[in-house]
Amino acid sequence: MRVLWVCNIMPPVIGQYLGKECSVKEGWISGILMRLVKEKEEVELAISYPVAEVSEEEKKEVIIENKKKITCYGFVEDTVHPENYGGPVLEKRMGDIVKDFKPKVVHIFGTEYGHALAAAKAFDNPKRTLVGLQGVISECAKEYMADLPLEIQNSVSFRDLLKKDSMKKQQQKFFVRGEREKEILKLCGNISGRTAFDKAAAKKMNPDARYFFMNETMRGEFYEGKWNYGNCQKHRIFFSQADYPLKGFHYLLQALSYIKEKYPDVTVAVAGNSLVNYETVKDKIKISAYGKYLRKFVKELKMEDKITFLGKLSADEMKQQYLKCHTFVCASSLENSPNSVGEAMLLGTPVVASYTGGIPSMLEHEKEGLLFEKGNPKALAEAIMRTWESYPTVSAITENARVRARITHDGDKNYRTLIEIYQQIY
Repeated sequence: MRVLWVCNIMPPVIGQYLGKECSVKEGWISGILMRLVKEKEEVELAISYPVAEVSEEEKKEVIIENKKKITCYGFVEDTVHPENYGGPVLEKRMGDIVKDFKPKVVHIFGTEYGHALAAAKAFDNPKRTLVGLQGVISECAKEYMADLPLEIQNSVSFRDLLKKDSMKKQQQKFFVRGEREKEILKLCGNISGRTAFDKAAAKKMNPDARYFFMNETMRGEFYEGKWNYGNCQKHRIFFSQADYPLKGFHYLLQALSYIKEKYPDVTVAVAGNSLVNYETVKDKIKISAYGKYLRKFVKELKMEDKITFLGKLSADEMKQQYLKCHTFVCASSLENSPNSVGEAMLLGTPVVASYTGGIPSMLEHEKEGLLFEKGNPKALAEAIMRTWESYPTVSAITENARVRARITHDGDKNYRTLIEIYQQIY
């Protein structure tokens, strides 16, 4: 069975073998790839991914762990501006890849980028095209502003003006991508997802497509190790992403005003680059309007020295942050099935998350974590403090979370499900 994967990034495993530095995001792709490598299924696999230059588009063959040959194809795409569609050039490249590899099944990972549409058009076989929903861009567009005041939504920093990238324009770009997402799904006869939320969204966009339930396999690092109350840093919150309003970091900052009254020693660690700090005039010019809004909050809270942005983290570095914190928080205004929640659950880190999108499909409130009303900072604060004040209860919850996550993210089971889906499509 010849299967072509169309990915949003060069999978880290492939990057290691090609000697390329690549993103550590979307680790589930590496997880399922390594499972496929170790099994004896007769799957001839090719992987396509975005590259920066035409010279990197050449076909390469990689032998993973001396077991399986993977054919690799690059395609040039402006992933910095995913709202821009590559058009005929991208469609031709995808057509060349399909013509060269001659896949029987094309598996598109996500609908976030233009290459998904180009691949669906190039293959032109809906019955044998599978698209895996990651987020649901068309729904994220609606929730992008996450209750920000209108004056903040409309504000523009010098950086935003220079880059033509204000919050309003960012949201509009999501709407553009959302419309393209609908077009992608209409060209695909098979859709995979893992939550009640994404199933409903898929049926709305393409009621005739077959929907397959398939959970994700996490990166290997998160299946080893366990959060320990005695070893964690008390009253430390870990937040995995704060890049844009949808992720809800401002909700957490608002919640801190309540938490600080009772726990003045509270600290926050955030994965990713800082949106709020600047030491030079150049740094100040580069700050976004959203970053300025967050910075104002931090200063009012007098927590400049208690909120740390950790920069880009590897899988193992992320793992250490989950183990070190007292509570992991996902405060997004909308998510489908955030990997960060799954990673925290695998390790048994106490999870507090928004009741939104597909998150309720991942964990049950008060059984495997605590869910709070989306966009309610006081409810978020109360949920966080509960994880600090009722250790026996929280201990049982975190153990339940580990048990559930090991079922949800069972690599063997998820691999078998994927192969069964391919067989049904084929």
